[in-house]
Amino acid sequence: MDASEAAEQIAEAGEGDKFRARAALWIGVLALLMAISGLGGGNAAEDMVAANIHASDAWAFYQAKNVRQTANKLAAEQIEAQLLLQGDKVAPQTRKIIEGKIAKMKETAERYEDEPDKEAPNDPLKGEGKKQLMARAKDFEAERDHAGDQDVNFDFADVFLQIAVVLGSVAILAVSRPILLISFVSGSFGALLTLNGFFLWFKLPF
Repeated sequence: MDASEAAEQIAEAGEGDKFRARAALWIGVLALLMAISGLGGGNAAEDMVAANIHASDAWAFYQAKNVRQTANKLAAEQIEAQLLLQGDKVAPQTRKIIEGKIAKMKETAERYEDEPDKEAPNDPLKGEGKKQLMARAKDFEAERDHAGDQDVNFDFADVFLQIAVVLGSVAILAVSRPILLISFVSGSFGALLTLNGFFLWFKLPF
């Protein structure tokens, strides 16, 4: 082996070391991105579950209010019908008392429909009326769907980032720039999806 061949091998070894160092740095960046994506995905999953529970509770409360409202309306209508059938047989004082009870039942039924919070009457999400409960349930459903969209992005981001890490490791062993380039493309997709998981710039078609 002459001096020129030795110099060439040394140069190639030096280039290989630089390549491995850069690839190792890239894998470190991927590991950081995976940690961020995992954290975002975990938070999104927790938010999705919590919002779904709150939505279910709000709808259950809504149904209970609806049952009570219907019961009061039916009771008021039945008493009115009986009062009408009795006609003049009911004493005026008794009729007045019964009519008062009917009016109270109807008032209660109306209150069940729309009962805003006294401390925040203009907030449509606060209160215990059917109107407020429905708005609150739909708001929680919107939060659940938003968190679900985030979670999907984080899930796919994690896949692309893991593929990028594997390819980066293979590139180091093989000292292959094409494989490292594929790793970079996969990692870039993972980084984009991670950012989209936080900001939802666009919605995934699947």
